[in-house]
Amino acid sequence: MTETVLTATVTGPIGELALLVYDDVLVAAGFGPAEAQHARLRTPPPLRRVNDLGPFSAALSAYFDGGVTAIDTLPVHQPGGVFRQAAWKVMREVRPGETISYAELAARAGSPLAARAAGSACAQNLIAPVVPCHRVVRGHDAPAGRRLGGYAYGLSRKEWLLAHERESG
Repeated sequence: MTETVLTATVTGPIGELALLVYDDVLVAAGFGPAEAQHARLRTPPPLRRVNDLGPFSAALSAYFDGGVTAIDTLPVHQPGGVFRQAAWKVMREVRPGETISYAELAARAGSPLAARAAGSACAQNLIAPVVPCHRVVRGHDAPAGRRLGGYAYGLSRKEWLLAHERESG
């Protein structure tokens, strides 16, 4: 077991993505500084920067280069209760470029009446875009940007990720 959380940055078309790995598992990823992602972890070990995180960096680089399924098998872990764990698992099962609604996420995660909790699972997701909360939307029939729902890193990034996956997949 390592004594630190390792971090490296992958530069993509929509900004720098900080990756945080602990004990060979991706524990956080997000657009912006590694320190911001690190602060969201529960009592994390110290952070140590490295130039490359091997298969994690390679998978995210491949994703941004058009290999949108490259991130599908990366090992991930984040703390959360039974419903959140189920919701995050379902998010990873949604194919690149496809979307589901918050209500559909709740139903697939085993709680059909928990659409608000599904939205909370998206908001609390520490591992974007590998746990692809950007694939969860309010509605499927609306013009781009109007009913996408929220995204911690901005709707323009959510729109880009979905368009990238549709074009590349």
